[in-house]
Amino acid sequence: MGLEAVVEEIREKGRSEAEKIRLESKQDVDAILAAANKKAGEIKLAAEEESAKQAAHILSQEVSAANLLVKRELLNTQKALLDQAYEAVLKDIAALPESFHREAIKKLLAEAKKEIPKGKVSCNARDVAAAKAVIAENPEFSGFKLGEPVNIDGGILVEGEGAELQIDYSYRTFLSGVWESGLKDASDILFG
Repeated sequence: MGLEAVVEEIREKGRSEAEKIRLESKQDVDAILAAANKKAGEIKLAAEEESAKQAAHILSQEVSAANLLVKRELLNTQKALLDQAYEAVLKDIAALPESFHREAIKKLLAEAKKEIPKGKVSCNARDVAAAKAVIAENPEFSGFKLGEPVNIDGGILVEGEGAELQIDYSYRTFLSGVWESGLKDASDILFG
C-alpha cells in the first residue's frame, strides 16, 4: 500500500467520522429544537389561557359594574317617582274641600285632647277659620286657644300649657307614617 492509499483511507475515515458527527449534531439540534418548540407551545398555550381568563374576569367586572349602574339609576328613578307621588298626595289632600279639613281638625283635636287637655292649637293659614270654628262650637275643646298660623300642609300642632308637651298631628306626619309602613308594598305594586 502506498502513501496515497493510506492518505485516502485516512481521508475516508475523516469524512466518515465528520458525517457521523454531523448526523449526531443534527439529531441533537433537532431534539433541542423539538423540545424548545414544545416548551414554546406550552408557554403560548398557558399565556393564551391566562389571557382568556383575565379577559373573562375583566368582562365580568365590567358587566357587574354596568348592572350596578343600571340598578342604581333604576332605584333613583323609582325614588323620584315615589317622591312625586308623595308630594302629589299632599297636594291632593290640601285641595280637599274646607269641610274635610274642618272634620279632620275636629278629630285630630279630640285625639290630642287625650294627651293635652289644655293648650295652644296651630294650623296652616288656610285652616285658621275651620280651627277657630271647631274650638268655638265644641265645648270639650274650651281649654284650647288658637295660635299663630304655621307652615304645614294641613292638620294641627298642639302645644300644652307651659310648652312642655307638643304633639304633631300634621298631614305630613301622618302621611310619612303611612308612607314608611306601606312603601315596600307600594314599590312592589308599582315596580314589580
